[in-house]
Amino acid sequence: MAHWLVTGGAGFIGSHLVEALVARGHTVRVLDNFSTGRLENLAAVLDRIEVVTGDVRDPCVVREAARGTDVVAHLAAVVSVQASLEDPRTTMAVNVEGTLNVLEAARTAGARVLFASSAAVYGDHTVLPLEEDLSPRPLSPYAASKAAGEALCRAYHAAFGLSTLSLRFFNVYGPRQDPRSPYSGVISIFVDRMQRGLPPVVYGDGLQTRDFVYVADVVEAVIRAGERGRSDGLALNVARGEEIRILDLIALLNGILSTGLEPVFAPPRAGEVYRSAGSPRRLESVLGWRPQVELKEGLTRLVRETGFRFRADAFDFWAVWGYN
Repeated sequence: MAHWLVTGGAGFIGSHLVEALVARGHTVRVLDNFSTGRLENLAAVLDRIEVVTGDVRDPCVVREAARGTDVVAHLAAVVSVQASLEDPRTTMAVNVEGTLNVLEAARTAGARVLFASSAAVYGDHTVLPLEEDLSPRPLSPYAASKAAGEALCRAYHAAFGLSTLSLRFFNVYGPRQDPRSPYSGVISIFVDRMQRGLPPVVYGDGLQTRDFVYVADVVEAVIRAGERGRSDGLALNVARGEEIRILDLIALLNGILSTGLEPVFAPPRAGEVYRSAGSPRRLESVLGWRPQVELKEGLTRLVRETGFRFRADAFDFWAVWGYN
């Protein structure tokens, strides 16, 4: 078993990762400044992990947190396109300077680095599904910060032999994604509003597409990458390779929730891509695995976790739950 450091470990994805690592017998240390992460996200494993309160922008804190670790899963970041448009300087300080601090700390500790990148690095490429060899075309400071983080990971492998791997998360959804945040994922916001009888708000025409990946699949990808051994600065999509229109997503949720809510339309937001779907071929080639949770199943799990009770006759119950 290995000793892992998870930066941003009290956040949405990070807390799921920490739980899964503990369940597999790994030793886990969490570094989080709790600006968006919450200690209650770690309640189930709090007595079996070490929690360090600190910011990745502080190199001394990061160096101490990484001491004695084998793998650093670097998830701490400003994770919103909109937030990066409102405050580019903070986004760059956290996402770029913070990543540099993590790489330096990992180099000192002799640890491997798994960098949480984003599909946003692809920008406005229109040939789908998106392949990792496409050049970055960021459309926002957030996307640019993730492209810069990937470049740093490649450079640290080339210059210092540091084992690094960038995982390009597509649109991650699942329990613990805070719908109260205006920067949260669209699925958590839609589910929260629709459960309360409020119409979902669509920015744009609703024909834009996304490739949604359930959080448990993202966690599995990170753990498999960490258990793989050395990595050579590679980038991997964590994607299902399936695009769905936002309007079709709303129809799917209406079926699960037994609602008939029509969306309200608002002007499109700057910096957001129109279509997105990633190829999981390289992920499967490198890790021998690809995301397993279909969108219907993942949405149903999420709705169940939020405590909503829906009628079995309102949707294809057996298909959703996977019963034979």
